[in-house]
Amino acid sequence: MPERLAEMLLDLWTPLIILWITLPPCIYTAPMNQSHVVMSGSPLELSRLSEQRILNRSKRGWVWNQMFVLEEFSGPEPILVGRLHTDLDPGSKKIKYILSGDGAGTIFQINDITGDIHAIKRLDREEKAEYTLTAQAVDWETNKPLEPPSEFIIKVQDINDNAPEFLNGPYHATVPEMSILGTSVTNVTATDADDPVYGNSAKLVYSILEGQPYFSIEPETAIIKTALPNMDREAKEEYLVVIQAKDMGGHSGGLSGTTTLTVTLTDVNDNPPKFAQSLYHFSVPEDVVLGTAIGRVKANDQDIGENAQSSYDIIDGDGTALFEITSDAQAQDGIIRLRKPLDFETKKSYTLKVEAANVHIDPRFSGRGPFKDTATVKIVVEDADEPPVFSSPTYLLEVHENAALNSVIGQVTARDPDITSSPIRFSIDRHTDLERQFNINADDGKITLATPLDRELSVWHNITIIATEIRNHSQISRVPVAIKVLDVNDNAPEFASEYEAFLCENGKPGQVIQTVSAMDKDDPKNGHYFLYSLLPEMVNNPNFTIKKNEDNSLSILAKHNGFNRQKQEVYLLPIIISDSGNPPLSSTSTLTIRVCGCSSDGVVQSCNVEAYVLPIGLSMGALIAILACIILLLVIVVLFVTLRRHKNEPLIIKDDEDVRENIIRYDDEGGGEEDTEAFDIATLQNPDGINGFLPRKDIKPDLQFMPRQGLAPVPNGVDVDEFINVRLHEADNDPTAPPYDSIQIYGYEGRGSVAGSLSSLESSTSDSDQNFDYLSDWGPRFKRLGELYSVGESDKET
Repeated sequence: MPERLAEMLLDLWTPLIILWITLPPCIYTAPMNQSHVVMSGSPLELSRLSEQRILNRSKRGWVWNQMFVLEEFSGPEPILVGRLHTDLDPGSKKIKYILSGDGAGTIFQINDITGDIHAIKRLDREEKAEYTLTAQAVDWETNKPLEPPSEFIIKVQDINDNAPEFLNGPYHATVPEMSILGTSVTNVTATDADDPVYGNSAKLVYSILEGQPYFSIEPETAIIKTALPNMDREAKEEYLVVIQAKDMGGHSGGLSGTTTLTVTLTDVNDNPPKFAQSLYHFSVPEDVVLGTAIGRVKANDQDIGENAQSSYDIIDGDGTALFEITSDAQAQDGIIRLRKPLDFETKKSYTLKVEAANVHIDPRFSGRGPFKDTATVKIVVEDADEPPVFSSPTYLLEVHENAALNSVIGQVTARDPDITSSPIRFSIDRHTDLERQFNINADDGKITLATPLDRELSVWHNITIIATEIRNHSQISRVPVAIKVLDVNDNAPEFASEYEAFLCENGKPGQVIQTVSAMDKDDPKNGHYFLYSLLPEMVNNPNFTIKKNEDNSLSILAKHNGFNRQKQEVYLLPIIISDSGNPPLSSTSTLTIRVCGCSSDGVVQSCNVEAYVLPIGLSMGALIAILACIILLLVIVVLFVTLRRHKNEPLIIKDDEDVRENIIRYDDEGGGEEDTEAFDIATLQNPDGINGFLPRKDIKPDLQFMPRQGLAPVPNGVDVDEFINVRLHEADNDPTAPPYDSIQIYGYEGRGSVAGSLSSLESSTSDSDQNFDYLSDWGPRFKRLGELYSVGESDKET
């Protein structure tokens, strides 16, 4: 510690001593009448005195300079920073010195009598490098300023009290493996909080404490490089490097800081693939499905990622056509699969030569040899119970449509490929032969006809034959069989459609009336060729003749003109059509020829005989006019009849003209809302009905009778039966009464009913003392009615 303090003091005072020695001799004296301030212990006082003598400033006696104090200095007593003094102070202690500004009173303290300034706290330059203060001399008694205040600066002198720090550590870096010597890896940076301008406190030097001899570092730039060439990732992938930064230029006594750097070697393709074994053995059943994986081979590569990717190929062997190999990118191995079917009875083993080669090759390392490897694969085929094998994958058979039943159409053959050679049994899949038109011999596979064939209904029949091993019924095979039905001439030709020809009366001889064509359901090899002829008895037909056309059609021609519809309207012409089959077949088709009236240019206008009997010269417009007149007369007649009928109708009020808003009082209670047949509303609106006279609506009576007198109300004492009998007698003897069921008004309701009157008019006179429970005994409908009335009464009470 003493050595360090002496070194710092030496750094502080060396420039000041040099300045003092180089000053001229004239600055050592000063006029006695000048006031001045002395910084005790500082030679800069003489410098300020010299400047004041030269400038001849006589107003003030202050001489200033920067004051300095060491940071981190501590002792038993405060540190003397400097002294303030003025020539106005004669030593009588009448002047008081005042200090203000940064840290005055807290960090710096002044003796108001002597002017000595002391630092009472420990200072840190890294927290604050300088302080600005104001000094003033005042009268002790009056506190009046003797001179204006002046500022001065106290600077904190730096010492090496901060060690270097790596703010971004620890560090990570990568470098490719097999790099050359001196390859740059990364660079690191440390910081020092000390003053970089003054001294060597912040001058850093870098070095490696751990990580040699693999890496090196530039002392000043801190660039880290590889110190060894061709470092192999497969040998060691990660390195830990400890880096030191030391201040004071790396000299003894300087402070230091350390950090770590983790260097990872990245992979390059510097290793070829290598099979784990040189010979692989696999076995596979002969009935394995195509595309099935038989086995896997793998070539190991010490590299990683895409540098370890390898492709696999079969480069030689006797099974290159039967097997293939694909690369699995995830597992980095080769998968051997079956391309074509195997047959144990044909070949029992195969040998393949497989190669694995790197996909991504680095040309820098191509001199290390080929980045590939080979291995041998031996595949043994195992025997399996195989299904029967047909001699052909498909069969095509032909049969004439007139073939006899049970005749042999063709034959299919199959064998068991196994060494045991089981017998085979044949059958037809009846789902493909629903009509059971064919049969097959179960032993020899001969297909026979079971039902007659018709080529015109179906030309092709597709069936499936099943071959089953007798010793193992689970081993079956199927084969499609296509049966083509060959044509024979079994259909006679006929007209292609129903023809009807039209012959104009004003036609010319030799004019083509109609062109017809024939069709045949058969299908001869050389196509159709038809022969046309008339019946033998009509060869010398006086009216028509026929002509064969080159397109296998027939034209019918008229032999003369002057055909008349009145004489003969329709002609029938039978035509014989023969084909060219063996033996030839023929049929007779009749052509209907209708005689029509045509225009001058041959357009058919009418083919009816009735149209011919109309008067000559009567045009179509005239016919339309006559028809319109007839319709008009019919309309007039209908209107006249309708008016006459309306005049004969009785003057009664129509139902649609009833005005039911008129209120008419009558003594009839009626049957309620649903009784629409209880009375006739016309009675209420007809004044005659008041006296009991009700005229008939349906007929008009021949005799007029005087209406009956109104019936007086029957006293309540009359029995109901008697009342009804009286009314019945009156109705029977009344000649004006209708002979059908009609309205009979009875002014007596009766008495003695258990239920009493159901009239709402009478019930309104009573209070809520009625009980409707008895309605429940009348049935479900009356029970519901009683519940409604009971609810209404309960609402009234509420």
